[in-house]
Formats: sequence, structure tokens, C-alpha cells
Amino acid sequence: MFPRRFNIEVWIENIGATLDILIMDANTKIKKYEMLIPQIEVALEGCPNLISGMATVIAILKANFKEFFWIGFYIVTDIELLTVGPYQGTVGCLSIPFGKGVCGVCASKEKVIIVKDVSTLDNYIACDSQTRSEIVVPYFSSEGEFKAVLDIDSTEFAAFDDIDSEYLEKICEILGRNA
Repeated sequence: MFPRRFNIEVWIENIGATLDILIMDANTKIKKYEMLIPQIEVALEGCPNLISGMATVIAILKANFKEFFWIGFYIVTDIELLTVGPYQGTVGCLSIPFGKGVCGVCASKEKVIIVKDVSTLDNYIACDSQTRSEIVVPYFSSEGEFKAVLDIDSTEFAAFDDIDSEYLEKICEILGRNA
């Protein structure tokens, strides 16, 4: 099983270093979101409309998270239909029915969906074959009406977690209060 010269002490040290890196990454991610929240609040003060607010949020997130391969909003434009709104990245799907793909499931359930490996989904819509993981967050107006989803893709497997979910929901709430 192990090479003849396997050293268990070195292996344990390496595992410890790996865990330190993972913990540091989580802390770094939290610090980054904590830094961005006030920037987003200031940027959205006096926001003239939802589309410009969405575009501003996307620009700030994309500039600060290089691992976000594709980021954008899909807006409710018809009964049970999402249409691509402001985004940055490769060409997005033009429309997505509720219940179809990660965005459509998020829209029908109105809750955050995190997919660590999109290839495991039967119902997945591949707008870009480079996507490996995805998070989709519902957006509600200040009146609490479901209006859109924030969709973020990564070329890395398991790129998103509960930290992303928590902070991206906060960012959508800020957008809802200001746009």
C-alpha cells in the first residue's frame, strides 16, 4: 500500500499543512467578503434601477474573485421563465425555464443551490463546458418578491460553500434594498 520508505510523521505534517491552508482559505474568503460588503453598499447608494445595480454587483464580485469564471443574473421575465441579465464571462444561456438546470431549480425553490460537481446532475444545462461547480442565489425585491437569481460558475470543482452562500445572500439583500 505505502512505498517502502513511507514516513508517517511526514505524512501527518503534510496533512496538517493542508488543513492550515484550507482554514486560511476560508478566513481569506470571509475577509474578502467583509471588505466588499461596505464597498457594495456605497456603490449602490442612490442606484437608479435594478439592471445598473446588478451590473455593479457583478463587476465588483468579478474583479475581486478571480475564481468566478462566469457571474451574472437571470431575471424573471415571464411566468416560470428566467432570461439572462447583466453578466461577465463567456456567452450565457439566453433563457432558462423554472425547474431546469441549477438556475431553474433555484428559481422554483427560491433557495440557494450549491453544486460541487455539475457533471453529477441529470438536469444540468451546460451553458459553458468549462464549468465544474456552481452556486445560484435567489434575489428578492425589497417587498420580498422573487425577481431573479445570481448565478456564479467556477472552473474548479467544489469552489463554493456555505461562506459564499451566506455572503452572496447578504449582497443580494443589499441590492434588494437599494435597487
